[in-house]
Amino acid sequence: MIWNFTKMHGAGNDFVVLDGVRQSIEMTPERARALADRHFGVGADQILLVETPLHPEADFRYRIFNANGGEVEHCGNGARCFVNFVHEQGLSRRNPLRAEICSGLITLDESESGEVEVDMGPASFGPAAVHFDTQGLSSRPMADDTLWTLPLPGHDAAEISLVAISNPHAVQVVPDVDNTPVAQTGPLIESDVRFAQHVNAGFMQIVDRHTINLRVYERGAGETLACGTGACAAAIAGIRRGLLDTPILVHTRGGALTVSWDGTAPRLGGPVATVFSGQIDIDALTSSFNFKDASTL
Repeated sequence: MIWNFTKMHGAGNDFVVLDGVRQSIEMTPERARALADRHFGVGADQILLVETPLHPEADFRYRIFNANGGEVEHCGNGARCFVNFVHEQGLSRRNPLRAEICSGLITLDESESGEVEVDMGPASFGPAAVHFDTQGLSSRPMADDTLWTLPLPGHDAAEISLVAISNPHAVQVVPDVDNTPVAQTGPLIESDVRFAQHVNAGFMQIVDRHTINLRVYERGAGETLACGTGACAAAIAGIRRGLLDTPILVHTRGGALTVSWDGTAPRLGGPVATVFSGQIDIDALTSSFNFKDASTL
């Protein structure tokens, strides 16, 4: 079975985008893993699938699969690539677009310059929002937020803000993101048993009241060059802690994003780019893919 695909990125957060409207796409965890693998597949942080909507008010359905094959709730940079893809492929001329994700509807707007802004949907806060077990942990208030102290074996404990932008985030403030051991502490937070559905771990450095530097260790993908929902979660956490004011410029390792938040749904803006398009025999790729070996690379 031959699938047409497009490789895209938003601030270095890269995706394989599939048109499931004009071709038949039956995604499985194995197929998503094989496509996302950077050695044997196309290579991506996530796989994005555009489908006809189930919701009567949506223009399209938008699904996201992490590099580990698991389907997730939301991806902000992916959403920005999604609307650009829909317009470039001639699937719709509508602007703004409404897209259906598993938690509801989001609105996406592409400017003439190619910048895309996304209404990310409502944010929610606290342990219940991210399925976090607080038993035995200490907390303290900070402005409008509550910080939870999370022990990290072999490292200093992290004081985290809990924010859900459809998907769960644990955000901490660090003095210098470049010298923070994200590769070591990110996996400890992401897979901590207290998070029933795992979590995206954000590391935020405050530059001034409108600027942050950010790194994110993503659930099911590892550290990425940028994370749209992570940018929103960090910006909101900083505002709720009393450290930031909207709008906020978010510097990631892949580029700059903008986040504004009026207390309801955050808006995420930034550039997108198409890298290349191609075709792949998905059955041949999946059947020849060594999932055991790939997991060790």
